[in-house]
Amino acid sequence: MDENFNVTDATRIEAAKPTIDKVRNDGGSVILMSHLGRPKGIEQKYSLHHILKTASEVLGVSVQFASDCIGSKAKLAAENLKPGEVLLLENLRFHDEEEAGEIIFAKSLAELGDIFINDAFGTAHRAHASTTIIAQFFPEQKCFGILLAKEIESLNRVLTNSKKPVIAILGGSKVSSKITVIENILDKVDHMIIGGGMTFTFIKAQGGKIGDSICEDDKQELALEILRLAEEKGVQIHIPIDVIAADSFSNEAKTQIVDVDKIPSGWQGLDAGPKSLENFKKVILESKTILWNGPLGVFEMPNFANGTVELGKFIAESTKKGAFSLVGGGDSVAAVKQFGLEDQMSYVSTGGGAMLEMLEGKILPGIAAILN
Repeated sequence: MDENFNVTDATRIEAAKPTIDKVRNDGGSVILMSHLGRPKGIEQKYSLHHILKTASEVLGVSVQFASDCIGSKAKLAAENLKPGEVLLLENLRFHDEEEAGEIIFAKSLAELGDIFINDAFGTAHRAHASTTIIAQFFPEQKCFGILLAKEIESLNRVLTNSKKPVIAILGGSKVSSKITVIENILDKVDHMIIGGGMTFTFIKAQGGKIGDSICEDDKQELALEILRLAEEKGVQIHIPIDVIAADSFSNEAKTQIVDVDKIPSGWQGLDAGPKSLENFKKVILESKTILWNGPLGVFEMPNFANGTVELGKFIAESTKKGAFSLVGGGDSVAAVKQFGLEDQMSYVSTGGGAMLEMLEGKILPGIAAILN
């Protein structure tokens, strides 16, 4: 939302619409539970009342509102719902018990409905009252929504039922945030592209000169260990061989194309170079399953967006030829949307942290609660 409480991106409301439509078309009424922001107690700027108009427009029905999510107001509003009607509860996080996963709070929420549907992949990695704890009060009557089911199926297509060759493209600035992902998926992929700021930790570890580029010095040993492990498992690692270097971290900086291991001091790599992109294109077009998590450069600055845009185009081309492509993680999703590539991917995930945890091999509490 903007500062005037207008919804500027309705993606997640639109993503939940097929599940809500199904319940309504089958004669049920729908009670929506959700959260917004990280309020400290009740803060009006975080009220879900602000999204009522947009939710009504997207769903094509006048959505009702309960000014609390538990207690007499919520109960009365729920009891008066007629088939086909939709009720939105106030922000769950106005109660600390939501994030604490408190059982009595979860029971109060559960009393409002007959069936529990979890359609929120973006919060499936958190053991909160409304996403995980509540499920125990619906021993038989619980299921995944259409969106969450799609997320699980798409990730399984990459992790367990993938067509080979499989490639994982991991970008972003830090090796530390992707270590467990890399370790878990080395057994499942044939190729891995390591790009973005992570590149320079790997290059420096191998004795290259990276100038003033971002680097996690304490992760150099780990980078070498990852390369060793990959070789052992027969996974080909592809790292940029040239970069667009800049003399400052600014869109207006002077730039030059240099070899990734010969960046002069005072310069920093901010995007993948043309030779690197040629290499990446070749391997992406030969792949049958593609996972993309993280950009290749500082795509927020137009002068350093080319690598990420081109990467997106290669994936789109491969998808058109029959590959299955899954894009996830905040920055990658923002990039495909920004550059108009979203519709050319097989699946664009709605969850950042949740997707990373699934790629790390973790069982997400919100998913486990439905399967139990």
